[in-house]
This record gives sequence, C-alpha cells and structure tokens, in this order.
Amino acid sequence: MSDPREDERFAPISVDADLTVEVAGTQADVRSIGERVFVMFPSLLGAVRAFRALPDGSERRLDDLLSRTDLTVEFRVRDRTVAVAGVGARPGILSDRLGVETVEVRVGGVIGAARRGAAAVIRAI
Repeated sequence: MSDPREDERFAPISVDADLTVEVAGTQADVRSIGERVFVMFPSLLGAVRAFRALPDGSERRLDDLLSRTDLTVEFRVRDRTVAVAGVGARPGILSDRLGVETVEVRVGGVIGAARRGAAAVIRAI
C-alpha cells in the first residue's frame, strides 16, 4: 500500500527553468511555462543521440515522475515538437514500435524538423 503523503509531496508543481544541459555531446536548452517543460535540441541527430545515451528504464522513470508531479515535457527540434512525455502525452502505435510506449512521438514534428534541418544545410552551402 502506498503512502498518500508521498503523492502529496509531488503533485502538482510548477517549474520555472531556463538552463542548458548536455547529453551525449549534444546541448539542449530547457525552458518552462508552469506545468509544461520544453527541451529544445538543435538537430534531430542530436536529439536521437541524447535519447539513445539515456540508461535503460529512463523513459518509465520519467513518466512516473511527470505523472506524479502533473507535468508535461515537450521535446522540440528546430521549433517543432517531435515528442511529448508526461500528463499531456498521447502515445500511439508508433511509440510502441519505437519502444517508447509512454512517449508520444509526433510524426509531423519529426518531418517538419527534418525539412528545416535540410533547408538550413542548403542555405549554408
């Protein structure tokens, strides 16, 4: 039986953050607005590298923490939301196929970020 005081300690909370983190050599900016946290990666490749570098079980632990604190995290690349975790996530078949059952993967965001990345490369040439 769980201790009800344990749940009361965590939910709901509001986050005020403005920082930069580095995972697997990729920097990501972290910002927040109340119950929504935004983790912004500079590229799809960087985001994928960061997620692959996380220890096994990280996705489940993140989901548990976000559920208990009533928070949502949006993972963004080039101003496009590519994934959502926490109370605002609506995982689907693609999430299951990718092995991230608790994370909503947004295909439109991934495609949009890839297009913006390709456009940036073309402009740089």
